[in-house]
Amino acid sequence: MSLSNVFGIAGSALTAQSQRLNLVASNIANAESATSSTGEPYRGRHVVFTAIPVSASQPQVAGVRVTSVVEDKTPFKLKFDPANPLADERGYVKLPNVNPVEEMADMISAARSYQTNVEMMNTAKSLLQKTLQLGQ
Repeated sequence: MSLSNVFGIAGSALTAQSQRLNLVASNIANAESATSSTGEPYRGRHVVFTAIPVSASQPQVAGVRVTSVVEDKTPFKLKFDPANPLADERGYVKLPNVNPVEEMADMISAARSYQTNVEMMNTAKSLLQKTLQLGQ
């Protein structure tokens, strides 16, 4: 495996984790939104990663790519608030199905993965520089 593959793999992971972080930020920002542009509460969304082979000759060496964004199908949270104008006839207001604690854990995981890939790229870059200095 060449070092250019290392940068390609790490780059694909950085792109995927960046998209994951953006989605987590969107979920946290809308965690308390009782309504959205569709009239329904916001539904949490998650990314789906897929391993993508770097080359056909080495299918075991793979990067990662976000292949889709899926909505969380868990039911909305219900809050009893009969004074709220969005309350139904029983007095319950539908709230998004986003759990801020889970989103924070997901954000920490994505941030650490992003940081690990940056460190790996820095290490590969340092190794390349030291290899070039061998001839001096």
